[in-house]
Amino acid sequence: MKNTIIYAAALILAALIGAGFYSGYQENTETNENDNPPKNMVTLGDSLTYGVGDNSGEGYVENLEKLIQDEKSANVRVKNYGIPGQKSDGPVKQVKLTNIQKDIRNADYIILFIGTNDLIQSNGGDLKGINEEKIKEGAVEYEKNIEEILKTVRQENKDVPILFLGLYNSYPDSAEHENIIVEWNENSQKMVDEFNRIKFISTNDLFKEKSKEYFSDSLHPNEKGYDLITKKIIDEYDF
Repeated sequence: MKNTIIYAAALILAALIGAGFYSGYQENTETNENDNPPKNMVTLGDSLTYGVGDNSGEGYVENLEKLIQDEKSANVRVKNYGIPGQKSDGPVKQVKLTNIQKDIRNADYIILFIGTNDLIQSNGGDLKGINEEKIKEGAVEYEKNIEEILKTVRQENKDVPILFLGLYNSYPDSAEHENIIVEWNENSQKMVDEFNRIKFISTNDLFKEKSKEYFSDSLHPNEKGYDLITKKIIDEYDF
């Protein structure tokens, strides 16, 4: 009987200690969460932002979220609005939707990576043969859309940092394609420079050779290719 009482008392004491430990753990967890509230990131774009080509299903957006958390010890929550096949007129409509405008107002970072489909569609659906006049017309429409996107974002959030990713040449062996990409990027950078707190980040220097090591098809990067984009963003911007 005496042993039973001692055993019961030991169980009660252990339970009390455990409850106290759990309570303290909860308090510490809540404190840590309050000390490090999540940063909100909104990403807009096409299949490259969606992550097409990355068999891991992550793309540069998910990679970036993890890398910021690991390397910067920051808590990041991403809303990815990338849509495969989308042209620049897509985000023009997206940033006027009530739910996305709410996310923009609450955003700590915004990433815009769009334009590849504008270029391809303006040339008739592919880039095998270059129609300079049609591409110039496409460039005018593209720049108009980018300006409208940025203006709308700024109306909703005047101070949020915006990272604008430039286009890359999916035909790096072609000087003709390279000249077009360079021209579109230069015009984009000039436009971006007219807005405050927007940083242009080049991606064209990442893919100077077409290789299965970095591409999943004729256009989309694979996991390694997206890793290059992610690392470039981290190197260019201090989150």
